Amino acid sequence: MSEHALARRSLLALASGAPLLLAGREGRAALPGRIEEQRFAPSGVLGKEVRYSVYLPPDYDSAKRAYPIIYMLHGGEAGTDTDWFRFGRLNVLLDRLIGEGRIPAAIVVSPNGQRDEANRNNTYYMNDADGAFRWEDMFFEDFMPFIERTYRVISGREGRGIGGLSMGGYGALAYSMRHPGTFIGAAALSAAFRTDEQILTMDQPGYDRRYGKAWGMGLQGEARLNERYRDYSVLDMVDRLPPANIRSTRFHLDCGAEDRFFDGNAILHQKLRDKNVPHSFMIRPGLHNWDYWRSGSEGALLFLGKLFQQ
Repeated sequence: MSEHALARRSLLALASGAPLLLAGREGRAALPGRIEEQRFAPSGVLGKEVRYSVYLPPDYDSAKRAYPIIYMLHGGEAGTDTDWFRFGRLNVLLDRLIGEGRIPAAIVVSPNGQRDEANRNNTYYMNDADGAFRWEDMFFEDFMPFIERTYRVISGREGRGIGGLSMGGYGALAYSMRHPGTFIGAAALSAAFRTDEQILTMDQPGYDRRYGKAWGMGLQGEARLNERYRDYSVLDMVDRLPPANIRSTRFHLDCGAEDRFFDGNAILHQKLRDKNVPHSFMIRPGLHNWDYWRSGSEGALLFLGKLFQQ
């Protein structure tokens, strides 16, 4: 079929509501993968279910084989599990890269990182200081085991990656360092790494909303830089954790030159470079927004896809 005819068929499919056919690496038509929203994983740690969205690759129902899995963490503020697909159009990118043979077919899961519907306080994917809400423990003790029992995934580190943007970029790298040997690669777009100075000068409502539950509500000045903060600061982890923890995962950092988190990402790159930790660091023109994250998603997926194929 000619390229013109394939394009015309795709437009007709869209108009009729039929599945859109995609051009594969050799021009073959292929069905797209599918997104399932409003899925729920039980959690004994949190005492409630955790909502998630999942992308299943085009041949998931027919191939009956196991796939690598990527956990994609969303950003803060009003971010939720559907963002990567509704705003980031990650499914469209996955369909294309899989169809072109540039990455292996993979399952992608995005959990809801909010503590509740009101979302007055970010989780930052951390455990609360008082132990009342333990999102990190939930992820490793409940969520990942449930997902990897429910879907046909390649077991172990070699088939498991993690990625995220902003708050989720922080979570992807923090989890990789705090749980060595769990992920083969971590890709972070505009990761929300704040320096000590930025934490000290943050306005009180902003601090309490983002970090109060994890480090202590109402803290001011130097009191914010407590042991809980040091334990969860990625910039501190590189210096405080055993080198084997840091080296167990390959890292991909991508941050816009005009992004408010550029300083933290640049400092992390320098620390990793000085410690001879293999990683990639990209600086492109751009801000902290979906235009930047959509443009960086291909590089993140190619980075993880290459690791899966090694």
